Amino acid sequence: MQFLSGGIAVNVTTTAPSRTFVWSPPRSTVPRVPKPHLADAMATSAPADASSPPAPKPRKAVRVVVKGRVTGVGFRDWTASTAESLGLAGWVRNRRDGSVEALLSGDPAKIEDMITRRFPVGPPAATVTAVVPSPAEPVDPSAGFEIKFTV
Repeated sequence: MQFLSGGIAVNVTTTAPSRTFVWSPPRSTVPRVPKPHLADAMATSAPADASSPPAPKPRKAVRVVVKGRVTGVGFRDWTASTAESLGLAGWVRNRRDGSVEALLSGDPAKIEDMITRRFPVGPPAATVTAVVPSPAEPVDPSAGFEIKFTV
């Protein structure tokens, strides 16, 4: 006996008379819809208005002073790495009074996440006692995030 399974013929020996069975998957009840071609999609879309540029993403900037045991524990490197992973621009630096100051610029939700969730915890060796945010002017996002010298 011969079965067709997944496009492969399989011979099976039985004592019954030999018959050929062809298996086919059940037909789908979902109608098939052909995929549109790129030319069709472009023909049906509205023409782009060249006079108006795309709307810029909302940007926000906040200057933050972080107090506690935050110098000598890798807080600046941690801040720069975390801010870059969130897509934020700005800078971070130590201050002579033992605090760390940072300027965060970018997506408001990501800045809020940094201030409320990440700064209060900090890197493993840090002990944060206060996070004091204040408004600031946004910086160019292409500037990236930098570590500045102590002030």
